[in-house]
Amino acid sequence: MTKQITRIASGLFPQFFVNVAYDQLTNPQIRKLRERETKVLDTAIKEDFPFNEFNIKLYHWPGKKDNILLIHGWEGQAGNFSDLIIKLKAEGFNVYAFDGPSHGYSSKGPTSLFEFTELVNVLIRKFDARKLISHSFGGVATTYALYSNPDLNMEKYALITTPDKFTERIEDVSVQYNIHPKVVNKIIHKFESEFDVDVKKLNVSDYVKKVNVEDVMIIHDKNDKVIPIERSLNVHQNWNNSTFKTVEGTGHFRILRDEQVLGDVIDFIRD
Repeated sequence: MTKQITRIASGLFPQFFVNVAYDQLTNPQIRKLRERETKVLDTAIKEDFPFNEFNIKLYHWPGKKDNILLIHGWEGQAGNFSDLIIKLKAEGFNVYAFDGPSHGYSSKGPTSLFEFTELVNVLIRKFDARKLISHSFGGVATTYALYSNPDLNMEKYALITTPDKFTERIEDVSVQYNIHPKVVNKIIHKFESEFDVDVKKLNVSDYVKKVNVEDVMIIHDKNDKVIPIERSLNVHQNWNNSTFKTVEGTGHFRILRDEQVLGDVIDFIRD
């Protein structure tokens, strides 16, 4: 189906396309791990953790230094952090990671930003983590968890790219499928009805004004085609104690394997 046909069809049959887009936003697709990523997961102590209707897969690489929790992005999984995990282990950190609801090796089913956020809050407490590292959408879930739970106090938080407004995510899906603007409005209405929220207020740049984090670093590739750098920059500009680093040539996913980026994150977490 060409984008032009999709545009016309979405205008004629808006509810069908609302359901398609909603399904895309609540049922993450699973990306296959590389062999290297799988091997790193195999070195972890694994735990099955019941959460809501899901069986969540937890990972632990023991160390004698600070507890660190890794939070992957939407349609990501713990194994995406494999190169970083190797370096954190070498530094002696006590590293925890997880596969979110319907992600990675956790059980499958419809899920949402809010469920992911709730899990992040639960795991920060379970692991007594005061140092966090997130990638992509993991930054949305984590900042929302910290915003919603002001008793959580973090020492360090490194965000390797981050979205900002949830409406931008909906718009990204609408552009991907070239659906009619009135369908976008119906998608927003469906989210607000399902979760009793004002979608326009789901903004990382607003959350960060009221979170308790002592030191923050945001890293973003200036040519990221998945999340434009302007979104991370807006978060940074609204986060008083954050620093911002720009890299080039890594894209959205390979940034997690870039030696410069990994070195910057290790230096930040270590100091």
